[in-house]
Amino acid sequence: MKPICLLLCSGVVLASSIFVAVAGAKGDTNPQAASPIYGVTIPEGYRQWELVAPAEEAEPLNELRAVLGNAVAIKAYRERTLPFPDGTVLAKLAWKHVQSPEFESASVPGAATTVQVMVKDSKKYAATGGWGFGRFVDGEPADEAQHQTCFACHEARVQGHDYVFTRYAP
Repeated sequence: MKPICLLLCSGVVLASSIFVAVAGAKGDTNPQAASPIYGVTIPEGYRQWELVAPAEEAEPLNELRAVLGNAVAIKAYRERTLPFPDGTVLAKLAWKHVQSPEFESASVPGAATTVQVMVKDSKKYAATGGWGFGRFVDGEPADEAQHQTCFACHEARVQGHDYVFTRYAP
Protein backbone atom coordinates (compact mmCIF):
# COMPACT_ATOMS: atom_id res chain seq x y z
CA MET A 1 0.00 0.00 0.00
CA LYS A 2 2.84 2.40 0.85
CA PRO A 3 4.44 2.19 -2.63
CA ILE A 4 1.07 2.96 -4.25
CA CYS A 5 0.51 5.95 -1.96
CA LEU A 6 4.03 7.19 -2.64
CA LEU A 7 3.49 6.76 -6.37
CA LEU A 8 0.16 8.61 -6.19
CA CYS A 9 1.59 11.43 -4.07
CA SER A 10 4.66 11.68 -6.30
CA GLY A 11 2.41 11.80 -9.35
CA VAL A 12 0.34 14.62 -7.88
CA VAL A 13 3.43 16.63 -6.97
CA LEU A 14 5.07 15.96 -10.35
CA ALA A 15 1.92 16.88 -12.23
CA SER A 16 1.53 20.03 -10.17
CA SER A 17 4.98 21.11 -11.29
CA ILE A 18 4.24 20.32 -14.95
CA PHE A 19 0.74 21.78 -15.27
CA VAL A 20 0.81 25.21 -16.91
CA ALA A 21 -1.00 27.72 -14.74
CA VAL A 22 -2.37 31.12 -15.55
CA ALA A 23 -1.15 33.38 -12.76
CA GLY A 24 -2.86 36.60 -11.80
CA ALA A 25 -0.94 39.74 -10.94
CA LYS A 26 0.40 39.80 -7.40
CA GLY A 27 -2.08 41.37 -5.03
CA ASP A 28 -4.31 43.02 -7.61
CA THR A 29 -7.96 42.39 -8.29
CA ASN A 30 -8.16 42.67 -12.06
CA PRO A 31 -11.90 42.38 -12.78
CA GLN A 32 -11.20 40.07 -15.71
CA ALA A 33 -9.21 37.62 -13.54
CA ALA A 34 -10.83 38.12 -10.11
CA SER A 35 -13.47 35.90 -8.60
CA PRO A 36 -16.95 37.37 -8.33
CA ILE A 37 -18.11 38.29 -4.81
CA TYR A 38 -14.63 38.05 -3.22
CA GLY A 39 -12.27 39.59 -5.79
CA VAL A 40 -9.70 36.82 -5.24
CA THR A 41 -7.10 36.27 -7.97
CA ILE A 42 -4.73 33.39 -8.68
CA PRO A 43 -1.61 34.33 -6.70
CA GLU A 44 1.63 34.91 -8.55
CA GLY A 45 4.13 32.11 -7.96
CA TYR A 46 1.68 29.78 -6.20
CA ARG A 47 3.04 26.81 -8.15
CA GLN A 48 6.26 27.08 -6.14
CA TRP A 49 4.50 26.91 -2.77
CA GLU A 50 4.88 23.90 -0.47
CA LEU A 51 2.49 20.97 -0.55
CA VAL A 52 0.00 20.97 2.33
CA ALA A 53 -1.57 17.66 1.34
CA PRO A 54 -2.74 15.58 -1.61
CA ALA A 55 -6.38 14.51 -1.80
CA GLU A 56 -8.67 12.39 -3.89
CA GLU A 57 -12.29 13.23 -4.61
CA ALA A 58 -14.50 10.25 -5.41
CA GLU A 59 -17.57 10.36 -7.61
CA PRO A 60 -19.09 12.43 -9.01
CA LEU A 61 -15.99 14.62 -9.53
CA ASN A 62 -13.42 11.81 -9.72
CA GLU A 63 -10.43 14.11 -9.18
CA LEU A 64 -6.89 14.07 -7.85
CA ARG A 65 -6.07 17.20 -5.89
CA ALA A 66 -3.09 18.91 -4.35
CA VAL A 67 -3.37 21.73 -1.85
CA LEU A 68 -0.46 24.17 -1.73
CA GLY A 69 0.10 26.86 0.88
CA ASN A 70 2.06 30.09 1.03
CA ALA A 71 4.70 30.54 3.76
CA VAL A 72 2.12 31.92 6.23
CA ALA A 73 -0.12 28.88 5.71
CA ILE A 74 2.71 26.36 6.05
CA LYS A 75 3.92 28.00 9.28
CA ALA A 76 0.38 27.92 10.70
CA TYR A 77 -0.07 24.26 9.76
CA ARG A 78 3.28 23.25 11.28
CA GLU A 79 2.56 25.16 14.48
CA ARG A 80 -1.07 23.97 14.55
CA THR A 81 -2.28 27.56 14.68
CA LEU A 82 -6.05 28.03 14.56
CA PRO A 83 -7.54 30.24 13.48
CA PHE A 84 -5.19 30.69 10.54
CA PRO A 85 -3.55 34.12 10.58
CA ASP A 86 -4.35 36.86 8.10
CA GLY A 87 -2.16 36.47 5.03
CA THR A 88 -2.74 32.71 4.81
CA VAL A 89 -3.37 31.66 1.22
CA LEU A 90 -4.24 28.14 0.10
CA ALA A 91 -4.44 26.97 -3.52
CA LYS A 92 -6.10 23.70 -4.49
CA LEU A 93 -5.23 22.26 -7.89
CA ALA A 94 -7.45 19.54 -9.32
CA TRP A 95 -7.14 17.08 -12.22
CA LYS A 96 -9.30 14.28 -13.55
CA HIS A 97 -8.38 10.97 -11.93
CA VAL A 98 -6.88 8.64 -14.54
CA GLN A 99 -5.60 5.08 -14.21
CA SER A 100 -1.87 4.84 -14.93
CA PRO A 101 -1.17 3.13 -18.26
CA GLU A 102 2.07 1.71 -16.81
CA PHE A 103 0.80 0.43 -13.46
CA GLU A 104 -2.86 -0.60 -13.20
CA SER A 105 -3.21 0.00 -9.47
CA ALA A 106 -1.79 3.54 -9.66
CA SER A 107 -3.43 6.82 -10.56
CA VAL A 108 -2.07 9.76 -12.53
CA PRO A 109 -3.45 13.23 -13.13
CA GLY A 110 -5.47 13.71 -16.30
CA ALA A 111 -6.88 16.98 -17.59
CA ALA A 112 -6.76 19.94 -15.20
CA THR A 113 -10.20 20.87 -13.86
CA THR A 114 -9.87 23.81 -11.45
CA VAL A 115 -7.62 25.98 -9.35
CA GLN A 116 -9.34 27.08 -6.15
CA VAL A 117 -7.93 29.73 -3.83
CA MET A 118 -8.71 30.71 -0.23
CA VAL A 119 -7.34 34.00 1.14
CA LYS A 120 -7.48 34.85 4.86
CA ASP A 121 -8.21 38.50 5.62
CA SER A 122 -10.37 38.72 8.73
CA LYS A 123 -11.41 42.33 8.10
CA LYS A 124 -12.05 42.23 4.35
CA TYR A 125 -13.92 38.91 4.52
CA ALA A 126 -15.49 39.22 8.00
CA ALA A 127 -18.89 38.06 6.72
CA THR A 128 -17.43 34.75 5.50
CA GLY A 129 -15.35 33.69 8.48
CA GLY A 130 -12.39 35.79 7.39
CA TRP A 131 -11.93 33.94 4.09
CA GLY A 132 -12.24 35.03 0.48
CA PHE A 133 -12.72 32.36 -2.18
CA GLY A 134 -11.80 31.98 -5.82
CA ARG A 135 -12.58 29.15 -8.22
CA PHE A 136 -10.93 29.24 -11.65
CA VAL A 137 -11.43 27.06 -14.71
CA ASP A 138 -8.83 27.42 -17.47
CA GLY A 139 -7.53 30.50 -15.64
CA GLU A 140 -10.91 32.24 -15.72
CA PRO A 141 -13.13 32.79 -12.66
CA ALA A 142 -16.14 30.54 -12.30
CA ASP A 143 -19.53 32.26 -12.26
CA GLU A 144 -21.05 33.97 -9.25
CA ALA A 145 -23.45 31.10 -8.51
CA GLN A 146 -20.51 28.71 -8.03
CA HIS A 147 -18.80 31.17 -5.69
CA GLN A 148 -21.95 31.56 -3.59
CA THR A 149 -21.64 27.89 -2.59
CA CYS A 150 -18.03 28.18 -1.33
CA PHE A 151 -18.54 29.59 2.14
CA ALA A 152 -21.82 27.76 2.76
CA CYS A 153 -20.09 24.41 2.22
CA HIS A 154 -17.09 25.32 4.39
CA GLU A 155 -19.33 26.76 7.10
CA ALA A 156 -21.53 23.64 7.23
CA ARG A 157 -18.67 21.15 7.38
CA VAL A 158 -15.48 22.65 8.85
CA GLN A 159 -16.45 25.63 10.97
CA GLY A 160 -14.48 24.12 13.88
CA HIS A 161 -11.28 24.07 11.79
CA ASP A 162 -11.41 27.73 10.73
CA TYR A 163 -13.44 26.76 7.64
CA VAL A 164 -10.53 24.79 6.12
CA PHE A 165 -11.00 21.20 4.97
CA THR A 166 -7.38 20.29 4.34
CA ARG A 167 -5.25 18.88 7.11
CA TYR A 168 -1.46 19.02 6.92
CA ALA A 169 0.23 15.88 5.61
CA PRO A 170 3.43 15.56 7.66
